[in-house]
Amino acid sequence: MVMLYHDLAGIPAPIARWVEADNRLQFAPGPQKAALREQITAEFEAARDAVKNVGLLRVTLADAQLSDYDPGYGEYTIRALSPSSTIPYKALGTDVTLKFDNARTAQLWRVPAEDAQRIADTLGPYGRAALDLTLAVTGVVPGTAGGTITTRIVEYELRTQRGGQTLTRAKPGQ
Repeated sequence: MVMLYHDLAGIPAPIARWVEADNRLQFAPGPQKAALREQITAEFEAARDAVKNVGLLRVTLADAQLSDYDPGYGEYTIRALSPSSTIPYKALGTDVTLKFDNARTAQLWRVPAEDAQRIADTLGPYGRAALDLTLAVTGVVPGTAGGTITTRIVEYELRTQRGGQTLTRAKPGQ
C-alpha cells in the first residue's frame, strides 16, 4: 500500500532511505554491504514497479462488524464499511489509509424479514462475519507522513467466520 500510495500521489518513493534503514543492511558485515545494498534496492524498485497502473484492490477484513438485524428498516449494517471506517497500513515509516467513497450506501445490507432468522442461525451465537472487498481506486490525498487512498467499493462478499459460508455477494448501488 505504501508503494501504491507513492505511485498514485506522484511522490517518488524514498528508496535510498529505505535501503539504508533495512535491518539486513544495517547488520551486514562491511564487505557484504555494497552487494546487499544493490539487492535491497532492486527489491524496492520491483515492488514500486509492480503497483503501476493498479486500479482495483482486493482486501479481506476478518471482522465485518455486522450489526443485529433491524426489522424496522429490514437491514443489517456492516459497520466495517461505515463512512468513518478506514483500513490503516503502516510500513517503511509511512502511514497509508484506505477510505471508502461509497460507504454510506455500501454499509447497508437489505434483507427480507423472512431471511433474517436463517442468516442469524447461520452466523451462530456470536454473529461474526468476514468481508472480502473489491475496491476501485478513485484518488489519493497526500499527508505529511503518508496519506489516504480513496476507493469505491465495487463489490463485496460477506462470509461466516467459521466455515466461510457465503452469506451474500453484493454490488453497492445496484
